[in-house]
Amino acid sequence: MNARSWLYVPATRPDLLAKAMRGDADAVVLDLEDSVPHARKAEARAWAAEAARQPWPKPLWVRVNDVAGRYGTADLEALAGTPVAGLRLPKCETREQIALVLGHVDVPLHLLFETALGVERAYELACAAPQVALLSLGEADLRADLRVRSDDALDWARGGIVVAARAAGLAPPVQSVWTDVADLDGLVSSTQHALEQGYFGRSVVHPRQIGPVNAAFTPAPDEVARARHLVDSLREAADAGSAAWLDDDGRLVDPAVVAQARWVLERTG
Repeated sequence: MNARSWLYVPATRPDLLAKAMRGDADAVVLDLEDSVPHARKAEARAWAAEAARQPWPKPLWVRVNDVAGRYGTADLEALAGTPVAGLRLPKCETREQIALVLGHVDVPLHLLFETALGVERAYELACAAPQVALLSLGEADLRADLRVRSDDALDWARGGIVVAARAAGLAPPVQSVWTDVADLDGLVSSTQHALEQGYFGRSVVHPRQIGPVNAAFTPAPDEVARARHLVDSLREAADAGSAAWLDDDGRLVDPAVVAQARWVLERTG
């Protein structure tokens, strides 16, 4: 799905879920993992199963706990048989984790790679089952696992996930959260960088982050107009028997340039 913004909501806050569904996020992710304290896991799990059965106006995904840990299997058992839109699978490293999930809940999966091993196996896991729909890094956990501190230290991993998703025939990866909620300028810069790296969409943790993220992944009108002109030019060139040509500004246009233009038009939908 072409969701620009994915808003995390703690599964202990039913009031926030209702607000999120009325808000501007394209999709909502009910979180059973990091935002829920250990003492409230059972409560959150029960509410998530109930929420997954409601007729919400936008997609509701659920991030379960690590299925290799003490809470993950219970999450899957609670969600079995519910019409949840999909599951986010944290700390994904093995095919066995994916198989365990699908043994309980047969829905689209969003794999989160938060360790070096997960990143190393990204393509293999992207191809592990037809239910795998999306990939992402869990950047905070990955930084800790790799023992790096700077943001650009993860650029190689971000690029690797883009390649893995494309090679597996999946949609572009979704960018990880920007944790400094007060720093909207940083969010905008980081999100634009993600778009340029081949990402589409971003997870957000606060409603104030939704607008900048949606704007970053929405092509500007002049960009859309140029893309439509290029695609129309392709038809004209094909009729003339040309595979490449010069546009009105004297720039070379070939199939690769047109493919980029088509991606711009896809993002408008």
